[in-house]
Amino acid sequence: MNSYVNTAVGALLGTIFVLMSVSIASEGIFHSEAPEKEGFTIVAEETPAAGGGEAAAAAMVPIGKLLPTADAKAGETIFKKCQACHDATKGGPNKVGPNLYGLVDRPIASHEGFAYSSAMKDFSKGGAEKWTFDHLNHFLMAPKKQIPGTAMGFAGLPKEQDRANVLLYLHTLADTPAPLPDPNAPDTITQ
Repeated sequence: MNSYVNTAVGALLGTIFVLMSVSIASEGIFHSEAPEKEGFTIVAEETPAAGGGEAAAAAMVPIGKLLPTADAKAGETIFKKCQACHDATKGGPNKVGPNLYGLVDRPIASHEGFAYSSAMKDFSKGGAEKWTFDHLNHFLMAPKKQIPGTAMGFAGLPKEQDRANVLLYLHTLADTPAPLPDPNAPDTITQ
């Protein structure tokens, strides 16, 4: 009986020794250094204090006032954050999100071959709503706030000028770009 106990304990200790040796060896082989420069940081949306969201929406500058000073080249750079999930080339594929070529003034949730979330389909009102500059401005500020239940996991672009730059860039991605909004027109989205 004593030899069986000794054999079992020896087998247990031998197994532990082998597992620890493999663990140490694999750490040495597969160790990776921290990158010199981190990738994009995904910032979680902060919940404003009570009443803060309505005040921010009321203080939001209409996109028509921001577009005349927007820079499409800067928007293209900011858009690189979107390219993990969206393609924006003419005839390009859908990825995690739909292709965005010709997005401005396109009916919401209408890109062929993409399976939209039920929240996005409801928001589109059966294709009656379009991606106007105002809709895009509000959506890009906080996608999940603008369309609760959307599958888009991006926290948003809180800076007005960043949104204006991206919208001007998206505006250029069309066979016939939609006209820019009147700088004096009010924001058509009500919160």
